[in-house]
Amino acid sequence: MSGEMSARHGLTKHDFRLVGVCGVLTIAAAVLYYAKAGDVATFVVAAVALGALATLVGHSVDALGDQLGAGALGVIQSALGNLPELFVTLFALHAGLYEVVRAAIVGSILANVLLVLGLAFFVGGLKHGVQKFASESVQRISLLLVLSVAALLVPALTAHLHTPAAGHEHALSVIVSIVLLVLFAASLPAAMKQQSIDEGGIGGEGRWPLPVAIGMLAVAGVGAAFVSDWFVAALAPAMNSLGISQAFAGLVIVAIAGNAVENVVGIQLAARNKSDVALSLILQSPLQIALVLAPVAVLAAPLVGASFTLVLSPLLIAALVISVIVTVIVVLDAESNWFEGLSLIALYALIATAFWWG
Repeated sequence: MSGEMSARHGLTKHDFRLVGVCGVLTIAAAVLYYAKAGDVATFVVAAVALGALATLVGHSVDALGDQLGAGALGVIQSALGNLPELFVTLFALHAGLYEVVRAAIVGSILANVLLVLGLAFFVGGLKHGVQKFASESVQRISLLLVLSVAALLVPALTAHLHTPAAGHEHALSVIVSIVLLVLFAASLPAAMKQQSIDEGGIGGEGRWPLPVAIGMLAVAGVGAAFVSDWFVAALAPAMNSLGISQAFAGLVIVAIAGNAVENVVGIQLAARNKSDVALSLILQSPLQIALVLAPVAVLAAPLVGASFTLVLSPLLIAALVISVIVTVIVVLDAESNWFEGLSLIALYALIATAFWWG
């Protein structure tokens, strides 16, 4: 009877386990936060809960896209797929943790283009040897990635190079944000076309009916909002207790907590030799960070009593530029192997180490 009920509602045993894990972790984070049981414990449990909730948000968004059609999936993923990261960003801005937010934006991009993509290439290469993917999709994603990152760097470069625009970084950040959102909107037709092609690689697994998908997304979104508040509240005290700098916390911990668990799917797809879908899935996430999350952080900052600009530190600029250049070089030949994956992982480890001291 339970198996029939699960099938009727589109929920698998894995779905029930995921919902259960999210519920347990959210309750645990709430108990630790309200009982004031320790900032480090609250920080760790809330970070794990955020990862689980991000996974549930991802499944809910995919299921919602399945019901509304492949064309709508790309739009829905871009608009709602980064809800946990957005909540963390807004709460961190409200708390005045601007350096954490800047580092987290860069860290989310680096975690995907170096760590997650590297793991996918490494695992897929060890299992299947050289893996090939569609060059047209690679070229489109690479172009968008380079353009969006270049745009993100404009406010920082004008400030650090002491150009006549120095002193107007906030206005310039707003203009850059609007341009990036326009670029994102212009990229949607091609992204939706590619999504309809890729859907066969990941579709048909655990699809939920529309009411279930909407309900799961609502529950996961509300849970992510509360957990993000507890996570950010414990962030600064936990950093002080553990001796972690704001830059490292944002670049590594906050960035990975928000989206790394969800991107395990990309690594699994590479292990199943679905390299086209894996590459598209993994690289769409940093594009959404650069084209949507970063601009929204700038434009929404006044709503939480903050003033946020895209002026990155020189080391963040260098890390971002190096990472994107290396990633584009690696993927432009439309094939990958385990050594290229290991090289991307090594670069991520070196960059993360450089930010340990701030």
